[in-house]
Amino acid sequence: MSRQITEAVQQLARPIVEKEGLELVDIEYKKEGPNWFLRIFIDREDGGVDLDDCTRISEIVGEKLDEEDPVPGAYILEVSSPGAERPLTKEKDFQKAVGKNVYITTYEPIEGQKVFEGVLHQFDGTTLTVHEKKKTFEIPLEKVAKARLSVVF
Repeated sequence: MSRQITEAVQQLARPIVEKEGLELVDIEYKKEGPNWFLRIFIDREDGGVDLDDCTRISEIVGEKLDEEDPVPGAYILEVSSPGAERPLTKEKDFQKAVGKNVYITTYEPIEGQKVFEGVLHQFDGTTLTVHEKKKTFEIPLEKVAKARLSVVF
């Protein structure tokens, strides 16, 4: 159900966000405590959105959501920057992340593990090459459940 909602919201929000010169990075719909949250993450190609961008998108998308009503029941709409741990969802996200620290989970084990954290060394469009401390892994893109940039302290 939540996947259908995020896909419907994505169809409504993407044209609005792109018309405003921004990029739709991700959409999340989840329950936290008693409340449902619909989070829309936006960014600029050159990086960095400000409070005015988030407010403007929240107002425009909020009006469209009220008109179309793809989300059943009450929810809290939040529009924000993806932050330092930006999700990687599109091929171009992975290409831009080459050379950076990433955190990846897979649908099924690869060489006995489903969680990978290291430097994304290469992405050829179908396979991610991730260097962990002592080992390098080849991860097929279709086996990636979730991926994001990782902040290393």
